[in-house]
Amino acid sequence: MARPTIFIDGEHGTTGLEIRQRLDALPHYEVKSIAPDRRKDAAARRAMMEAVDLVVLCLPDDAAKEAAAMAEAMGDAAPRLLDASTAHRVAPGWAYGFPELTPEQGSLIAAAKRVSNPGCYPTGAIALIRPLVDAGLVPADHPISVNAVSGYSGGGKAMIEQYESGQGPAFDMYGLGLTHKHVPELQLYAGLAVRPIFVPSVGNYRQGMLVSVPLHLDALPARPKAADLEAVLAARYAGSEWVSVIPSPLAEPRKDRIEPEADNGTNRLELRVYANESYRQAVLVARLDNLGKGASGAAVQNMGLMLGVS
Repeated sequence: MARPTIFIDGEHGTTGLEIRQRLDALPHYEVKSIAPDRRKDAAARRAMMEAVDLVVLCLPDDAAKEAAAMAEAMGDAAPRLLDASTAHRVAPGWAYGFPELTPEQGSLIAAAKRVSNPGCYPTGAIALIRPLVDAGLVPADHPISVNAVSGYSGGGKAMIEQYESGQGPAFDMYGLGLTHKHVPELQLYAGLAVRPIFVPSVGNYRQGMLVSVPLHLDALPARPKAADLEAVLAARYAGSEWVSVIPSPLAEPRKDRIEPEADNGTNRLELRVYANESYRQAVLVARLDNLGKGASGAAVQNMGLMLGVS
């Protein structure tokens, strides 16, 4: 039986290289490439699109939109698309590529012709918030703040070069105009009616991410305990291959500390509920590899669903 064929449009960028590396380690797929001197040749790209089963778009947003339009113009000859950019994450007609979003999301991805790979920051935030909104513990109109820190590899070529040349700061908070492009995606798929405050930051290390959501428990109508939040998360992700809820994290060896790099090189997403019941406060924390479950790992997971390969 022939292996499914894949073309990574933009395979020489950070995400494209990571996806290619992961696919090269798998026997299930055949990855096809365009000669380096023809990577921007529209005719060559179209011919490659016609020749494969699935195209992964690892392109800037405008280029991803152009590639999607090119595929649409091919009609029945068009391949399935998996877009790793932010161009189509809230666009009609595109399935959102977070299989753990709801019990039905994996089937929706498997049936979709067009799938948008999630952003790294939203992956952690949505995984924490959406189950609590669905369960009614966090109202959809509750004011939510999300704080996050990522390794510099999530910032693109210029940021990577800055840090790897020794010119990057130890820590950099950004997006303080509160217009980060991940916010619409985060709000929509977390099920929030009110735009959340999102404050990202970057640390002087290559990869690994922490996403945190603070909650005043008595400000929630149900006045839940931390155990209630943890139970809802555990029930949502029970049986999940990649998403796990770590129980009672304050009993772990490092107790009230967590570092961002432990899941690097994997597709894991770990969720924790830290709380102080005396003060009725909690902090929900997600840990993931921004290049793994936050990008290339999620892409390979979605390819498996789209192409029927486990």
